Amino acid sequence: MPELPEVEVTRRGVAPYLEGRIVGNVTLRHTGLRWPFPPELPRILTGRTVRGTGRRGKYLLVRFDHGTLIIHLGMSGHIRILPQDVPPQKHDHFDMQIGGQVLRLTDPRRFGAVLWHAAEDGDVENHLLLRALGVEPLEEKFTAQLLHSQTRARTAAIKQVLLAGDIVVGVGNIYASESLFRARINPKTPAHRISLARYERLAQAIREVLAEAIAQGGSTLKDFISVNGQSGYFQQSYFVYARTGEPCRICNAPIRQLVQGQRSTFYCANCQK
Repeated sequence: MPELPEVEVTRRGVAPYLEGRIVGNVTLRHTGLRWPFPPELPRILTGRTVRGTGRRGKYLLVRFDHGTLIIHLGMSGHIRILPQDVPPQKHDHFDMQIGGQVLRLTDPRRFGAVLWHAAEDGDVENHLLLRALGVEPLEEKFTAQLLHSQTRARTAAIKQVLLAGDIVVGVGNIYASESLFRARINPKTPAHRISLARYERLAQAIREVLAEAIAQGGSTLKDFISVNGQSGYFQQSYFVYARTGEPCRICNAPIRQLVQGQRSTFYCANCQK
C-alpha cells in the first residue's frame, strides 16, 4: 500500500501540473472505487482553477475555491500525468484534463477513492475520513512529548499504536518497522511502558525515515510508481522490512518476522530490546 512518503512524492509530482491551472474534461470510468464516485464530479470540476495541493496522512488533496478533491491511492493505486491522447487501460478509473495533459488514477484492486468535500460543508479537516487523524509526523506538532503523553493508557504494542493513526498519522507498516529499528525499540513493547527518552529516539527516527523515503522517491514493492513513471528506491535502504532471515546490518543476527494485527512486522531481537 502506498504510505505517506509515496503520497507526498505523488503530491510533489502533480503540483506543478495542477496548481493555477484550469480543469478541462473529467472522466469517470466504472461506478467508483472503494466508494462510488460523486456522479456530479465532472460538472463540479470542469472549468475550475486548482488553487493548490496538499496531503493529510495518506490522502492527496486538490484544493479549489469551492471545495477539495480527496484522492486515496488504496492498496495498489498510483497517479500519472500523461498526454491527453494516451488511451486508458483496463484499470484506469479517473481522468482530470489539465491543458494538453491528463491526471490519471490507476487502481487495479479498486481500494482507492476519489471524493469531493464542498467548501460549504466547512474545513476539509472535518471530513469524515480526516477528522480523527493524528498529527502529521513531519510537522512541529509531532513531538516525543506528544507520543509519551498520549500513550500512558495504551497497553497495545507500540507498532500497533503507530499504525492506528489517531496519535500520529501516516506512519504505515514499512516505515513503522524501520523507525522502531532505528530507535532500538522492540515492536511488541506495550506503548505505555516506553519512557520519554525512548520516545525521543522514536520521534526522531520517524522523522528521519520518512524524510529519507520521500527524498528517494518512496518505496516501490509491487504497484507504486511516481507521477513520471519512475520507481522509488528507498527499499534498497531497508534495515529490517521484508528481510526475514537475513543478517541484521548492525549485529548480523537474523531478522525476525511476526504478525501483528494481520500485518507483518520485521525486527532484530538483538538490537531492539
